[in-house]
Amino acid sequence: MTYQPGLFNGKRALVAGATQGIGATIANHLAALGAQVTALGLGAGDGTLQAAVQVRQADVTSSADLDAALADIGELDIVFNCAGIIKRGAEHDLEVFEQVLAVNLTGTMRVCTAARERLKARRGCIVNTASMLSFFGGGLVPGYSASKGGVAQLTKSLAIAYAPDGIRVNAVAPGWIATPLTQALQDDPARAGPILARTPLARWGTPDDVARAAMFLCTPAAAFMTGVVLPVDGGYMVS
Repeated sequence: MTYQPGLFNGKRALVAGATQGIGATIANHLAALGAQVTALGLGAGDGTLQAAVQVRQADVTSSADLDAALADIGELDIVFNCAGIIKRGAEHDLEVFEQVLAVNLTGTMRVCTAARERLKARRGCIVNTASMLSFFGGGLVPGYSASKGGVAQLTKSLAIAYAPDGIRVNAVAPGWIATPLTQALQDDPARAGPILARTPLARWGTPDDVARAAMFLCTPAAAFMTGVVLPVDGGYMVS
């Protein structure tokens, strides 16, 4: 942990898509820094969430699910949108394409909309999860690329729309991060080799790398930042 202990004492945080991977790591970081954290997800998780994190079942494609999950939460300080899916190769099928957009893009908007009034009361902040593929496409993942590009532009649009409410809206754009979503690539030297060769820091990123950068966007040090899409990619996009 690289932040002052107790940094988020007294803060209420919501993390959507928090039962595994980057979302779970972010939820754990928030809790370790003192926040009261509610994690939303579709299952019980992968066993990595700290006991202090409250887990609630909710599908970000369902407004009814979100309403039920947030019914007893009056105010929020921090919201993270980490819910996301990827269907490599299958996304050229229109039904699959639409499913990916429904989770990654529309789900992000749905959570932001549900949280807006709760954040307004505390002049809170939102951090969305974009991707390096927000900036360029992927032949096997047109739905994922389009949805994450949409998240980047949604972040900028909501930063403008929510500013009068005192709400800051930013995003992180992870690159090649070692999670279950990238496991097949990690296990294939023929594909992993070119990725690492192009990445100046010459390694896969970790969920901790993403979480530490994302925490910054919630701190007072970032009080004059909104509409930012922050790459966390080991320099891949600039190489």
